[in-house]
This record gives sequence, C-alpha cells and structure tokens, in this order.
Amino acid sequence: MRFPLIVLFLISTACGRKESPAERKIATAPVVVQTAVAGRVSLPSAYEASGTVRARVSATVSAKLMGYAREVRAQTGDRVAEGQTLVILDARDQQAAVIQAEANRDEVRSAIPEADSAIAGAKAQVNLAQATFQRMQELLEKRSVTRQEFDEASARLQAAQSSLDAARSRRAQFDAKLAQVEQAVRTAGIQQTYTTIAAPFSGVILSKTIEPGTLVTPGSPLFTMEREGGFRLEANVEQSRLGAVRMGQPVKVTVDDRTFSARVSEVLPAVDAASRTGIVKIDLPAASNLRSGLFGRAEFAAGTREALAVPRESVVERGQLQSVFVIEGGVARTRLVTLGAAPGTQIEVLSGLKDGETIVVAPVPASLVDGAAVEVLR
Repeated sequence: MRFPLIVLFLISTACGRKESPAERKIATAPVVVQTAVAGRVSLPSAYEASGTVRARVSATVSAKLMGYAREVRAQTGDRVAEGQTLVILDARDQQAAVIQAEANRDEVRSAIPEADSAIAGAKAQVNLAQATFQRMQELLEKRSVTRQEFDEASARLQAAQSSLDAARSRRAQFDAKLAQVEQAVRTAGIQQTYTTIAAPFSGVILSKTIEPGTLVTPGSPLFTMEREGGFRLEANVEQSRLGAVRMGQPVKVTVDDRTFSARVSEVLPAVDAASRTGIVKIDLPAASNLRSGLFGRAEFAAGTREALAVPRESVVERGQLQSVFVIEGGVARTRLVTLGAAPGTQIEVLSGLKDGETIVVAPVPASLVDGAAVEVLR
C-alpha cells in the first residue's frame, strides 16, 4: 500500500526541516515598548455615603370637617395640578348652615329701618320738648307760668332725651348683631368650601385611602403626594465625618447608574442613636425617572492621599481581569492588579504592583504577550 509510505515520508520531511536565519530573527525580535516607573502620587480622597432619594416637597392631604365622600376624582399615580379637585364631600349640612346664616342676616337688616325711624321720632320729640322747655323758662322768668308747669316741661325734655338715647342704643345693638351674623355667613361659606378638597400643589399622587361613600373625619389622611421635579438625596453620614460637611458643599451623587453634580442643602443636627449616623440632604438637579425611594450614593471630597497609581492606558482588560506588563530583565511579564479610584488620567492600584517597578505604558503593543522580549524606546 502506498498511502502509509507517503504519510511517513511527509512526517520525516517535516521533522527534518530547519528554520532559516530570517525566520529565527523574526521569531526572537524584541517588541519595542515605552515604559514608566510606577510611583506614588497624590490622589483626591473621598468619603462615600449611601442614602435614599426623597421628594423635596411632600404632603398628606386631609379633610377639615366631617362628611361622606360624594366623589373621588384622583387615583394613585395620577399627576394633578395645583388647585385641582381631588374629593367632593356631601355639602348639604354646610349649605343649610349658609342658608340659616343668611336668613339671620336678612332678619337683622330688615329691623334696621325701624330702628332708624325710632331714632328719627325720638329726635323730633327731643326737639319739641326742648322748644317747649325754653318757652316755659322764659315765661317762668316773667312769672307767667307756675313752677309746676316749668318742672313738667323739664321732665318731658328729659324723657324725650332718654327715648332718643334708647333708640340710638338699640340701633347700635342692631349694628353689632349685623356684624355678628355677617361673620356667621362668612364662616358658613368657608366651611362650605371645605367640602371640596383640592391639591395643594402640582405633583403625583403616591397613595390614597378614600373611596366614594367613605365617612371622612377631620385630620384623617386621604392622599399622600409629592411635588414633581424636585428631589434630594438623604445620605447617612457617619457622625465622625459630619463636622466636615458644609452647606453648599459640592457632592457627586450616583443614582441608578447615573451621576449628578449636586450640592449639600441641609445638615440635620441630630444623630441616630442606633446607626450613629446623621442625615445630610443633597439637592439633586432636575432629571427624568427620578422617584422617591431610589437608592443613591454621595461622594464627599476629603482632601488628598498618597497612593500607587499608573496611567489608565497602561491597564490591559480581558473580561473581568485587569493587568499591566511589568519589565523584568528585558522580558514583559503579565501582572494581575486590583484597581481603585480613577481620577483624571491616573488609576489607583490597590494590589499586584509595587512602588518603583517598571511597566509598559501606552500604547501597549498588540503583539506584546507574557514572556516576550522587549526593547525600551528611549
């Protein structure tokens, strides 16, 4: 059979072939690289605190009087405008109170013209009695009337004056009564407006505890709502770091894989006894899809620190692994590293590399592999 002989011939020929000098030169040619010495640099230090996103303005909507809910015009998740009607209560009692108050006012008003007439009549009686008294006084001086007749004219004048004072007093009572019933009309009207419960601001209904026919009591919560577009992160900061936080301090906030530039708006003075943390409120810029309850992180600047760092471009990433090439005796060695913060063009190396080691920097040649000979570019 010829086939086995051909195979043996090819194998022996391949094993006996030698590389040419040019091929050996290409295979052993060093890779030209640029290098740098890994060293410690000053990196900005930061403190990270976690927290929860909350609305800047939230409210619990409740009733001011008792009554049955006739209509409920909002549901959970609805966006409502300021002043929009949320609930209408049965207003029959309040309407009756308004009608009664208006009737009382009309009754008082109808009695005022009579009181004014009484004052006018009393004034006429006073004027007559005054004129009579003066004539009697002149006649008394001429001894044309007796003392008894003069005293009777004086008594009639005093009685007329008393009647005028009484009429004026009664008119003043009507004025006071009218002011009282007009205030009752206003109060009844205000009470009637409470039967319509409206949104205190524009926002989103988060929850509701009312249905048509529900008996509403004063102060009982009907809705909870929050204003749209205004959120903040309430971060829990360790008590030892609260003293370094200042109003207006810039903070980097990360919420739902989105990063925002924000500022501290409030630092609560109290510290939670259980967690030993204080609340720092950070106003967030307007952004879509923010909502209460989201988890967030706040990064506070805390000066600088010394750390081992390398240029970002010197790091080679393969999947979840990061490495750098270290030069050892003219040979490139792959060194797995653990990375930390990455401010600017530098990235912190937490482990896997020592201070003073020589590494390959950008651009890292694609042909560079572990164990390859290198030639450092001067």
